[in-house]
Amino acid sequence: MTLSTTISPCLWFDDDLEEAAEFYTAIFPNSSIGHLTRYTDAGPGEPGAVMAGEFTIDGLTFRGINGGPEHAAFTESISFSVTCADQAEVDRYWSGLTADGGEESVCGWLKDRFGLSWQIVPQRLYELVSDPDPDPARAQAATRAMLSQRKIVIAELEAAADSASTEGRIA
Repeated sequence: MTLSTTISPCLWFDDDLEEAAEFYTAIFPNSSIGHLTRYTDAGPGEPGAVMAGEFTIDGLTFRGINGGPEHAAFTESISFSVTCADQAEVDRYWSGLTADGGEESVCGWLKDRFGLSWQIVPQRLYELVSDPDPDPARAQAATRAMLSQRKIVIAELEAAADSASTEGRIA
């Protein structure tokens, strides 16, 4: 019998794993809630309350534990990056993840209502900031524009890059 290694993120929640799983699976396509293990009369938790479980977000399986408040603090040192095809996707994920108590940050970063950090990044940003040829000024201008934004707005990045290209030709 051959075993296959699988690596899955495991998130530690206070006591709202089931609510979080419902939240995330409602936002992302190809998502579902898998098995949830509930406390029984013999367990240390309230019978019927979720102890641990699995959920899938856009094809990636997560594990979750309701571990209590002393261990349930997420920090920015771990985040999930969502590469988006266009501005409509950026807007949809940004709105969904900041809903009901999420917090906007800078440069495409946000925290959802559970305190988990996300980066919502359009593919176009990667293209613009890695444009060293033939005009590195475009990449620098797009980067400066991104650094001034909360939610990434593609049209503003492109305008900054195009302005840098125009300035370079005029000089």
